[in-house]
Amino acid sequence: MMQRLRWLHGKTSRWLLALFFTLAGILHFVFPAAYEGVMPAWLGWHAALVVISGIAECAGGIGLLLPATRRLAGIGLLALCVAVLPANVQMLLDAQQAHRAGWIIALLVLRLPLQALLMAWIAGVAFEFGPRRRPG
Repeated sequence: MMQRLRWLHGKTSRWLLALFFTLAGILHFVFPAAYEGVMPAWLGWHAALVVISGIAECAGGIGLLLPATRRLAGIGLLALCVAVLPANVQMLLDAQQAHRAGWIIALLVLRLPLQALLMAWIAGVAFEFGPRRRPG
């Protein structure tokens, strides 16, 4: 199993994940209304939370690239993934209530377990799980 997870802590993987989160963070500032619109009403402070999560995604993405901040960035991104789970569930509930197309509902359902895979990727990059190369 660990052999299969080797890709999680390669340089290319780290750069792809950093790019993913940095671009996702930037999108919070380009399309803030889209992010505010998927947040559960009970959270409140939607505009501020969109800004905070956008900054956190950018900082986490960039932090993954620096060895000194990689672990802390990983911890922050994992916490962020947990924090945005209510918005992901809310998107699904809103789509069901609005009787959206079946393929949209299916994608939103699929997004939930994909969040766990994303978290595994973050952990693999930030904590470099798996077999280590031996020197020499």
